Amino acid sequence: NFVKEIYAPFTVKEISHKIAQLLTPSGTKPEVKIIFQHTDDLHLCCPNHTGDWYFTGDYPTPGGNKVVNKSFINYIEGKNERAY
Repeated sequence: NFVKEIYAPFTVKEISHKIAQLLTPSGTKPEVKIIFQHTDDLHLCCPNHTGDWYFTGDYPTPGGNKVVNKSFINYIEGKNERAY
């Protein structure tokens, strides 16, 4: 999953801040913050659940990795289409 490498240099806080910037409509006066549970805490809450791949990018199958990489390529190329 090459997309994970893109996010690796950034902290969770930095990523959250950027997401808030991207999702805040222009002209919005109050500061918008995106708050979410970190995956480490998710693992504490649901220790026997293996469905964290959606949040971690640790896809359990080669097909999942293919889809996330294709989705990223579509995003970079400005294509508004499904990767599968």
